[in-house]
Amino acid sequence: MRKLHLTNPKQRDATVGMAPVKSDIRPHLGLPGEKLEYRRYIGAAESGLHESLVAKLGEDYGQALVDGDPEIDVEYVGQRITRSDRIYLSHGGQVLHHAPEELELILAPDGTERERRPPKVVIANVNEDVPARWTGKKIPKGDVVRRFVLTRTVALQHVDGLTFDFLYGMAKELHESGTMMLMGGGESGKEPLILIPNGSPYRGLLEGRIDGERYMLLLHLSNMELKLPKKAEE
Repeated sequence: MRKLHLTNPKQRDATVGMAPVKSDIRPHLGLPGEKLEYRRYIGAAESGLHESLVAKLGEDYGQALVDGDPEIDVEYVGQRITRSDRIYLSHGGQVLHHAPEELELILAPDGTERERRPPKVVIANVNEDVPARWTGKKIPKGDVVRRFVLTRTVALQHVDGLTFDFLYGMAKELHESGTMMLMGGGESGKEPLILIPNGSPYRGLLEGRIDGERYMLLLHLSNMELKLPKKAEE
């Protein structure tokens, strides 16, 4: 079980368990009572690709495709693919024998390239020393679903009796208020949450539900905010 360090409304901290929320069973594809199986087959060999056909038949090889099947290599086309390995190709189609150097591409709002640079190392801002902080900013649930795209959800779980009371108290407060709590990361407690090194920054929205002595505390993660488009200038 992964761990999460966080604070409660009284700014007391504890380390609790964190687990992904399992989704409902997805619809079954296929016919009732029959199992659907996906298979992959070779559609073309290298000799049947455009560049090879141009080199062999010239640019205008349409009639050759009508008269025969020069693009089909009967030794390979139609064979079932059972296992495959990933390989990297250069822009010229040459096989690379080691992984290429990665570059971070920065684009302007209009889609034009602004900068290329080596990827920056992003340090997690929620760890054993720095907890995810209860900011005190409550947002009604109805506003959350209209303002944010919730991309991931994890469930917080107690690891002993003390952390049960710790999490139950937070879930009870949020359940009774009908709100979600914005959680902050970093030393200031005002930054987006970065849970793992080189991870994406997320807004953390904590939701609580209770049923008698049972509780559910869900941390929803969002990296996209919904905004109304600006009105066109007259």
